[in-house]
Amino acid sequence: MPARLKRIVIIGATSAIAEHCARLWLANAPADITLVGRNRARTERVATDLRVRSSDSLLRVLTADFNDPQAIRQLVDGIVAEQTVDTVLIAHGSLPDQQNCQSDLQACTEALMVNGVSPVLFAEAFAGHMEQANHGTLAIIGSVAGDRGRKSNYAYGAAKGLITRYAEGLQHRLVKTAVKVVLIKPGPTDTPMTAHLKQQGGKFSDVADVARVIVDGIAKNKALVYAPGKWALIMLVIRSLPNFVFNKMDI
Repeated sequence: MPARLKRIVIIGATSAIAEHCARLWLANAPADITLVGRNRARTERVATDLRVRSSDSLLRVLTADFNDPQAIRQLVDGIVAEQTVDTVLIAHGSLPDQQNCQSDLQACTEALMVNGVSPVLFAEAFAGHMEQANHGTLAIIGSVAGDRGRKSNYAYGAAKGLITRYAEGLQHRLVKTAVKVVLIKPGPTDTPMTAHLKQQGGKFSDVADVARVIVDGIAKNKALVYAPGKWALIMLVIRSLPNFVFNKMDI
């Protein structure tokens, strides 16, 4: 009897970081991967690329409204009903314009939903099933932006701060089970989402390098993964700055 393929679910599969994580997993071994996206055509393109890279793997594509709690529940229940899930990576998000969020409350609402509330809803939907099965790793991508509010991106940072507190609470809830929760905090990464910032001269980490750190952290069931690791020290310093120093900084 052939060995059971590891079952991986990726929410936000068109994310550049998520796609590179999938490539690394398939380079290591064939897997049964469910790619979940908001846009079917874009998600199918990711699946096609992965099928070429690993012909022995199983790739399927699902889509849903990421802001609809009922749709999220139905999607997750359907995925889990098929077979036990080994790894879930929740990776979706967007980088809003802070000035736009300040002037347009609808834009602010959307930024908070897609970057904070929606990932939490997906995680909560999977967590109950994984707790019942007493199996699996649930990885959630937050951001270093959630470590301290800054005037340049505090709407986005607030959403990512929500993910941090949620993941910490979920870890506490599941500490006596075999389910592992991995909170991932990438620093600025060279992806299509940050292309406009890169043009302004910002320094960004290579997406493939970030993905390697994430995949390694998930494999080791680390509670917290900064990607790259240098951001753990950088954000420790940022969080430790007294307000009278921090408030003089143009960041």
